[in-house]
Amino acid sequence: MRGNKAARRKIEADPKHNNLIIAKFINYVMRRGKKSVAQAIIYDMLDDISKKTKQDPLEIFDRGLKNVTPILEVKSRRIGGANYQIPVEVRGDRRITLAMRWLIKAAQTRKGMPMSQKLAEEFIAAANNQGEAIKKKEDVHRMAEANRAFAHFA
Repeated sequence: MRGNKAARRKIEADPKHNNLIIAKFINYVMRRGKKSVAQAIIYDMLDDISKKTKQDPLEIFDRGLKNVTPILEVKSRRIGGANYQIPVEVRGDRRITLAMRWLIKAAQTRKGMPMSQKLAEEFIAAANNQGEAIKKKEDVHRMAEANRAFAHFA
């Protein structure tokens, strides 16, 4: 790796809720640079959440995201001709990135409704510690727990 690390870009808070995490989530949902479409999807999702749960949608969003964030993950490391899955703690910014990625993937696997509704249902499920994204987090934690014997290679 040559040269300096690329400077991290600062993203601006979203215009409606003035929230940095929602702005970041909008950027993750965005396809082919169509930010207005992604914003419409996320704002419709928040409206759906408030209609279905009769609670503050930002609170459900934060709780769902917090419930999906992983603490441990496994990384492959080659030692003496064998590959070991070594459990490592996840850094703060990667936690949020993985959680958002898993929530979007889980919503995409649901069928038969618009993306805003799929995301809303996935966030409501995640806020209640259910759903595909929570299952993915538990699988990653289970994998890290199973390979705890190799933690000394880290």
